[in-house]
Amino acid sequence: MFSANQEGLDAALSLRYQVRVTHQRKTVGVKTLVHRRYAQHGTASTTEAMAQLNETSARPAQLGWVLESACSQLARWAVHPETSLLTLAVNISARQLQQDDFVEQVLAALNRTGANPDRLKLELTESWLVIDDGNIIDKMIVLKTHRVGVSLDDFGIGYASLSSLKRLPLYQLQIDQGFVRGAINCPNDAAIAKMIVAMADNMALTVLADGVDTAAQWNFLTSIGCHHYQGDLLTKPLPMQEFGSFYTFNG
Repeated sequence: MFSANQEGLDAALSLRYQVRVTHQRKTVGVKTLVHRRYAQHGTASTTEAMAQLNETSARPAQLGWVLESACSQLARWAVHPETSLLTLAVNISARQLQQDDFVEQVLAALNRTGANPDRLKLELTESWLVIDDGNIIDKMIVLKTHRVGVSLDDFGIGYASLSSLKRLPLYQLQIDQGFVRGAINCPNDAAIAKMIVAMADNMALTVLADGVDTAAQWNFLTSIGCHHYQGDLLTKPLPMQEFGSFYTFNG
């Protein structure tokens, strides 16, 4: 639990976890989501909390806490055969990646905890800030050399041009939950989802669908060859104690 004070409000941050599975429903990874509780106003959603962190560039102490917590969890999972191969994804914003010592923060958290860098995945929001920022791209390349994977969390909804995409050292593209939700009733959203899957395949990248909440969405995504899935259809974001019980391992 991390305490913060933003805009004069006392807030407590905690983490929630949501599984990621293959089309065969085999769990291959987990997403870390920041959950914010305000003493005065109750609980904010994980999506809202992440947006608030991004808006304030996630103060260094908060960013360090999220990275440290994620790496510590990976280190704990590594000693259990049933969880040792799981990846753990953490959202970061382009503004956070612009911090001079961002790479050092990531590597320090990995070193302190002994976590396997191959299992840590950073998911970049605000990708429109990345395309023409050579400094950010250089940092992504350094992270890749240290075996930390980076993906675009909001691909298709920002300003990332297709011609610029080839410059980014990515391992994965994500189908934004807006396209996932619209794909059943909107031909344009369905076409975009298909395009992202085809592009990822041609670029030797994996593709993840976020926000898979219904069986109809699942069936459509499997029919177009999506690789990985995350959403409430599989499990809602849970605190680690509940998540561990759900997943039947000792987290």
